[in-house]
Amino acid sequence: QLDVGDWVMAIGNPFGLEHTVTAGIVSAKGRVIGAGPYDNFIQTDASINPGNSGGPLINAAGEVVGVNSAIFSQSGGNVGIGFAIPIDLAKKVVEQLRKNGRVVRGWLGVRAQDVTPAIAQSLGLTRSPGEMAVVTEVTENSPAADAGVKTGDIIVEFNGKPVPKSHDFPGVIADTPPGQRITLKIIHEKKEQTVAVKIGELADENDPNQQLEARDPELGLRVQRITPEAARRLGLTSSRGVLVIEVLPGSPADQVGVEPADVIREVNQRPVTNVKDFERATRQGRRGDRILLLVQRGDNAVFFAVKRKS
Repeated sequence: QLDVGDWVMAIGNPFGLEHTVTAGIVSAKGRVIGAGPYDNFIQTDASINPGNSGGPLINAAGEVVGVNSAIFSQSGGNVGIGFAIPIDLAKKVVEQLRKNGRVVRGWLGVRAQDVTPAIAQSLGLTRSPGEMAVVTEVTENSPAADAGVKTGDIIVEFNGKPVPKSHDFPGVIADTPPGQRITLKIIHEKKEQTVAVKIGELADENDPNQQLEARDPELGLRVQRITPEAARRLGLTSSRGVLVIEVLPGSPADQVGVEPADVIREVNQRPVTNVKDFERATRQGRRGDRILLLVQRGDNAVFFAVKRKS
């Protein structure tokens, strides 16, 4: 048990100074710092500097409660805001690495946000807003999509338990073993229903078998999968589609106005969710045919008719 205000010590090698011990208190728990979808950091004012990462954060009883991992600083040095990964999360990762050689996470295929009082009122909901999440996106061919979950549905329970805050929800899903069947209690069109979902396995970004990019010489462009980092950098709310990273000067794509950083959502009115979908869709047809691309550019969606090289 770790509480805000508890004394802790950070051990590490800041700037190469071995076995350095600093002390402070737990400033906050469950801190979200934008490092990824599973943010859940312990914040401490114990001095943490470059070289502390990977060292233990220890409580007054000598128990390891976290793994030092990051600092917030505009100068690069300690300013009293450091972060550690909770030991429970670190243990789960270690166990998975020992068992599988990699981290295996559950996948539902939804994005959700907290239901605020204003949203609850506009939807005519009678439940407490803090106990629900509204689905903002459902990935095609995902476990949630197969179970009939739709954008705008309200998730009330996940496997019989209240839905956590939206920033904690991805972690709850990730901790659910792939292949396990769970139940979702949802409100669809103001009617409450329970659906069964078989949790899938989240694709590993570092999997060498996963195709990361593709080049189409007939269109004159190169695309890659949308990573979480790219989505954050470009302000994308969805990772569906492929990101244009190169357009050859004078190519058919260049001539109609396709640009790097565009996101291709559809090819010939067929949804594109990843690089393989893009390759499969663009290979159909003959040389000289036109391909219709639905492209997202910023907040706008634009169609481009690109003629293949003949």
